[in-house]
Amino acid sequence: MDLRQLRIGYVPLSRNLDRPGDRRRFVYYAKSRNLSFEIAKPDGKYDVVVVSQSADLSIWSEYDKGGAKIVYDFIDSYLAVPRNSIKGRLRGLAKYLSGQSRHPRLDHWKALESMCARADAVICTTQEQARDISPFCSNGHLILDVHSMVARTCKTDYQAGEVFNLVWEGIADNVYAFNHLRNVLARLQARHKIALHLITDLEFRRYLGLYGKTQTSHLAHGLCDRVYLYEWNEQMCANIICASDLAVIPIDLSDPLVRGKPENKLMLFWRMGVPTVTSATPAYERAMAKAGLRMACHDENEWFDTLEKYITDEAARRSAGLAGKSLAASDYGEEVILRKWDKLFSSILAPSACP
Repeated sequence: MDLRQLRIGYVPLSRNLDRPGDRRRFVYYAKSRNLSFEIAKPDGKYDVVVVSQSADLSIWSEYDKGGAKIVYDFIDSYLAVPRNSIKGRLRGLAKYLSGQSRHPRLDHWKALESMCARADAVICTTQEQARDISPFCSNGHLILDVHSMVARTCKTDYQAGEVFNLVWEGIADNVYAFNHLRNVLARLQARHKIALHLITDLEFRRYLGLYGKTQTSHLAHGLCDRVYLYEWNEQMCANIICASDLAVIPIDLSDPLVRGKPENKLMLFWRMGVPTVTSATPAYERAMAKAGLRMACHDENEWFDTLEKYITDEAARRSAGLAGKSLAASDYGEEVILRKWDKLFSSILAPSACP
């Protein structure tokens, strides 16, 4: 059995396969290993179906045609959301009413658990998520994103100019996390000339990606005196990031879903040698410890002290950038990630099936 000769279906995050979760994960693996795949249809017959997190769980958790193997690419920590969360309780109903689920699955936690139980293998992104998934599927694999298409250049100059440039990259909805840094940024700009550069979508739909059209500038307004928005562009993203002095990744640590995110964004910055200050999520703290850095912050005082240290110390910025770059290349390199996909497919198919 050869994986390249099997009929593989993929249930994507986006129809055009243009979402980062498509391009940086299974789609990149398939292209790298010369695998053919098609967009999976519920009435189709496949040898393997890779189901993304945005799939209709009411359909794919019950898919059973021709003995197909199911891989569930479950990248976010939805199982960590408390059962008393209002948003969590409404998520299943919202997916049904918006047409994202064909059949009502009002308890979204149970829908996720059923999908994990149906899967022959589940991909996760953190140790905590793997623990939450293990009661429903014993074949879990921790696989992060490939960033080769974005990290096109590396930072070489760690000198800062008259204005110190902070940078952030991500989906627009997450700009709200900078509200936790408003006081810190105000204190910093009372002592330093700083600018904040945000690389993201200039507008987005706030609810389910379908409703509540919002201008990102409304979220960014007033964060500091100098805020610059850039439309996310794969060709230019690395140039903007590497021209900046320091990356920041603020996270709302009180929100279990975002607190449970993996170190993907940190690795994106580190691949380009950019020193980065983050909130102290479990994943970021582990990565910082591996790199021998103390740049994960628990509160406003730690944020202020850490940012000021790196604003005023060029040698520290260079050391942090190079340490992060070294770890990203060794422990999170592209071939390391691709081999994890190989191991995943070997776990559900004969070992000789892998490229």
